[in-house]
Amino acid sequence: MATFILTALGDDRPGLVSALSTPINEHGASWERSEMARLAGKFAGIVVVSVADAKVDALVADLTALNVQGLHVAMQRTDETVERESQRLHLELLGADHPGIVAEISASLAERDVSIEELSTDVHEAPMSGGMIFEARAVLDAPLTTDTEALRSTLEALADELMVEIRLSDD
Repeated sequence: MATFILTALGDDRPGLVSALSTPINEHGASWERSEMARLAGKFAGIVVVSVADAKVDALVADLTALNVQGLHVAMQRTDETVERESQRLHLELLGADHPGIVAEISASLAERDVSIEELSTDVHEAPMSGGMIFEARAVLDAPLTTDTEALRSTLEALADELMVEIRLSDD
């Protein structure tokens, strides 16, 4: 079996998930995990797919052919991941939108060997002030040796600089 990460991008319209899933199904591949969203009028998706080695070339050809329909699919074969013992943390951020929030937070986490496993962000209008609010939710993967109180303090200090609120939890 071969495992691939597929990325798909195209103008959003009905039927794109069906167009993507049809060749995967036709080649007996397994759709294992995915994240998909409509972003700025585009359909964007990431899918983990496993397929028999003998069917890889045919699946790649059929997925590449979706370009004609305006769905651009790229495939990257994955290796088995090496799991590290870690702890899962959750980060929530809320504050006035401005450039650099994700860059500052992600750099601070990377300096402490903390990985971002999942990240979801949104910008929307503030109900009372009329400004724009930035929200982020992340699932973090930290080494077991991470001092979560020290990490929390570091993030709170950074939150003060960025003028946002950050909540770090291990639930």
